Amino acid sequence: MKRLILASASPARRNLLTQAGIDPDIVVSGVDESQVDSPDPGVVAGTLAGLKAWAVAGTRPPGDLVLGCDSVLEFDGRVLGKPDDAADATARWRAMRGKQGVLHTGHCLIDLATGSAARRTTSTVVHFADVDDAEIAAYVATGEPLAVAGAFTIDGMCAPFVERIEGDHGTVVGLSMPTLRLLLSELGVRIQDLWRPQS
Repeated sequence: MKRLILASASPARRNLLTQAGIDPDIVVSGVDESQVDSPDPGVVAGTLAGLKAWAVAGTRPPGDLVLGCDSVLEFDGRVLGKPDDAADATARWRAMRGKQGVLHTGHCLIDLATGSAARRTTSTVVHFADVDDAEIAAYVATGEPLAVAGAFTIDGMCAPFVERIEGDHGTVVGLSMPTLRLLLSELGVRIQDLWRPQS
């Protein structure tokens, strides 16, 4: 059975995989996300996903599959990764409330048996609730928005502040499972080949 290596420290990405029957190995890439500077959010997300995957690929034995992902929020013509600090997260939320942004997640899957790679970036529109200053302050105080692209998550304390989305929920979490299936297929692997053995 092939092993899937997730080149990410994100517990949310890991949870998506385990819920889908896949138990990945976790190897953090250590890639400096600030090294990619582009006004195109899809380019930023896709490039960083590739850098993370290839950084980890160089440390793994032949036969593994390595998956790199990266997410950025496109809002008001800007590309937003993780906020710099609590003040930055607060300012972002004051700007985003009652409005919408687009969350882009880049995916890069490498088959170390062949050296082949498959890439795809997915995008989902996110509609934010018109939260008040007290709600923003309370959310920022949790520390959650400081560790995630766009200063929000859809699967944590921020869930009540996301009114709706247009697109794949997994893209907003940080890993589109339908996209992973397509990338595996491009490399000649079936997703069921990664499922944990059933007892």
